[in-house]
Amino acid sequence: MRIGISCYPTIGGSGAVATELGKALARRGHQVHFIVTDVPFRLGEFHQNIYIHELDTVSYPVLRTPPYDLSLAAHMADIVKRYDLDILHVHYAFPFAVCAFLAKAIVKNHSFKVVTTLHGTDVTVLSQDKSLYEVIKLGIEQSDVVTAVSQSLVTQTQALFGIERHIHCVYNFVDTDVFHPDPNSELRRCFADRDEKVLLHISNFRRVKRISDVIHVFAQVRQSMPAKLLLVGEGPELNHARDLVQSLQLDASVLFLGKQDQVAPICAAADLFLLPSEKESFGLVALEAMACGVPVVGTTAGGIPEVVVHGETGFLASVGDVDTMAGYAKTLLTDDALYARFSDASVQRAQQVFHIDHRVQEYEDIYKAVLKGSCC
Repeated sequence: MRIGISCYPTIGGSGAVATELGKALARRGHQVHFIVTDVPFRLGEFHQNIYIHELDTVSYPVLRTPPYDLSLAAHMADIVKRYDLDILHVHYAFPFAVCAFLAKAIVKNHSFKVVTTLHGTDVTVLSQDKSLYEVIKLGIEQSDVVTAVSQSLVTQTQALFGIERHIHCVYNFVDTDVFHPDPNSELRRCFADRDEKVLLHISNFRRVKRISDVIHVFAQVRQSMPAKLLLVGEGPELNHARDLVQSLQLDASVLFLGKQDQVAPICAAADLFLLPSEKESFGLVALEAMACGVPVVGTTAGGIPEVVVHGETGFLASVGDVDTMAGYAKTLLTDDALYARFSDASVQRAQQVFHIDHRVQEYEDIYKAVLKGSCC
């Protein structure tokens, strides 16, 4: 098949999933065309069967901002016609599904199908803007197939938009050849001494990630044992996080690693992953940590309980319950036998439930079905 993929190229779960999916499809012999504003951060080196089509927006004096969405729709239409694409798989209803809808209107005599994957922010955040609500709904309703990354997101989408159409739940995935335990991690020695525990958080540092809760949980853990906290990522809450670390006098114990494209070695160097989000449609970073044998302490928000099994691969608490999360963290980090069971169970769940091969096959089956007209 000839498949186009549009996604945000910057750091984040949706871009990571879209890019890994494209790479996996290319390995299976499909022709994959990324229609993006920049090279996706996880793409890395050259891959056979992968083509990159970057959008060039033009500034006009009479326009306050470049017409990004309209330019993207025209660019999609051009690539569909030029390469005779069968599928256009867009990640996010807004703007990508809407742009794909416009591209279909432009390319009237082409029968390509639009598959839209909802990742969460387009539903849980952007739809709160009344000016975008109907536009997002249009993108969802006009797609040939819609998928969502968790059952929680499926239910939320249908309720929020009053949509009756079927939405397929296709979980995010992990490549266990990349994310796997590394008991002899050299990188760990760069972060912590032998007797220190390593706690990890990776995100885009938005308010919904509750970075202050991460730091407060760590502060309680740090009172009970030697430990380091690794914070990976950038975003609007970064400066607040730095100020909080300083006010709690944790400067020597918290390492800000900034944006990192390759997080697998960092995950494998950790003992525990913290994910206290108030909104999380799936929690890809938690899954990647689990694949490395790292249990998760987080919240019951959104799709997290579909990834992390409470009492087996980690512990979950109510949003904002810092004391309970800190208690769970200390329990895991001080009971070697319990920790070993959770670590092993995390790896097994990642391999058996969320392995990349299972999900790519699901998407392939959806592509084939919609091209035959047998998938809604």
